[in-house]
Amino acid sequence: MNQDRPSKDASGEASNGDASGASASGSVPGGASSGSVPGGAAKNTASDAPANGAAPGSPAADTGSADKLVRLLCFILLFSVMNVTMFNIALPDISRAFDLIPSEAGWVVTGYSIIYAIGSLTYGKLADMYPLRKLLTVGLLLFAAGSILGFASQNYPMMLAARFVQSAGASSIPALVMIIPIRLYAPERRGRVLGVIASAIAFASGVGPIVGGFVSDWLDWRYLFLISVGTLATLPFLRRWLPAEDVRPGRFDFVGAALLAGAMATAMLGITRWNGWLLLTGLVLLALFIVRIRMAAHPFVQPAVFRSGGFRAGLASGFLTFGAAFAVTFLTPTMLSHLNHASTADIGLIMFPAAMGAAILGRYGGKLADSKGSVLLIVSALCLLAIGQLALSTFSGHAVWIIALCLIFGNVGVSFFQASMTKLIASTLPREQTGVGMGVVTLSNFMSGAVTGAIVSKIVDHTGAGAPLNPIAKSGEAALFSNIYLFLAIITLITLAIVYAAFGRRQRAQAVTETVKSRA
Repeated sequence: MNQDRPSKDASGEASNGDASGASASGSVPGGASSGSVPGGAAKNTASDAPANGAAPGSPAADTGSADKLVRLLCFILLFSVMNVTMFNIALPDISRAFDLIPSEAGWVVTGYSIIYAIGSLTYGKLADMYPLRKLLTVGLLLFAAGSILGFASQNYPMMLAARFVQSAGASSIPALVMIIPIRLYAPERRGRVLGVIASAIAFASGVGPIVGGFVSDWLDWRYLFLISVGTLATLPFLRRWLPAEDVRPGRFDFVGAALLAGAMATAMLGITRWNGWLLLTGLVLLALFIVRIRMAAHPFVQPAVFRSGGFRAGLASGFLTFGAAFAVTFLTPTMLSHLNHASTADIGLIMFPAAMGAAILGRYGGKLADSKGSVLLIVSALCLLAIGQLALSTFSGHAVWIIALCLIFGNVGVSFFQASMTKLIASTLPREQTGVGMGVVTLSNFMSGAVTGAIVSKIVDHTGAGAPLNPIAKSGEAALFSNIYLFLAIITLITLAIVYAAFGRRQRAQAVTETVKSRA
């Protein structure tokens, strides 16, 4: 069977436990034999074969270089993720330095986020045509250039331009780092690599606010820019350890890219600023984008990407899960400040154990995805996330050490979910669409944070305390936070139902079929 052809998925099509369903042909992604696969995978079984199967001429790397490459990617991710969280802490100092009102200072984060989201999808699309080595080189150079410009900035427009340049480069990192394991590793090794990457993201998320607060207090907020220049040190090793690739045929749809960029930018502004006209403009541009990709000979995103039921289900599950997880991260500092009167530094320390727990345990989640299957780990991850949200609903307003323990469940769950769902979604895509497909996933997850952040902030600003819906939660001011956490737990349970409907039942049916065949 030809593995270059996309497999059918969980929406009534042939599929395995990871929604793949392509039969094994003894080859692995990258067109390499089992002995040359990064990580030293022994073979490719039918249950592991992905939709984006073997492709002649694709790159492969030796085991030593592959392990070094994974560690290097985690180091690069550390700077990318920290660059978002560090500046959140520094916003008050930036406002004072340039005499800004809150809405003006907010563009330091909002503008960065808009470019970051659009850039992630753009780099994903380019990765289907151009070598990963070249794209990461361009991205890291832009990231460093923006960092140097920001450190030297003497006024607000110059500093804002530096953040935009930073974002244009930094957006290459999450998009391409998630593609590298999918393109270079055999299916039975991807979960382990993605788990390590998820652990690095969790660690960076936890340490970012602490580093940001320390640097801003002891030095100056401008030195936050200088930290990111460290990514330049990785370039020689990155270019050495990333396998060489050929330029693949294809055309870049500039009109489609512009329509999508406009749709996402106006939609994110409409959501974050609660502006109906901006949101409507975004929806109109999105409709024009849909028309464009249906009519263009070489569209920015192939409509076929969305025809996979498994891809659609994974996209919806990721949107809901990361949205609910971001809402917890957004809401908890406010809750700790209001109810426990914790300072900014205290809040960072309270939330740090959860990030470290996810960083330590996340790598084991990837291994479990390889050995037990992605679906089982996704279900376990969503259960952990729901338990954490229900615990926060119950213990809002209690001692901070209890809150710190509750957060560990959710953070570990998100880390498990990220590794396993990335592997599962990738298995539903044909190889020539993995770049733009994973870019769509990154964009969707990023948008979910903007949506839930805007909704939760409005609820907190304009809703009174009321009565707790959780019968064992505290009343008074804690009730508002308890009810929001309870609502987020309900969203997570709905996501669990979606995952089971899309993947779980078909996996069980396939297991029964294989059992019957083995007995026959």
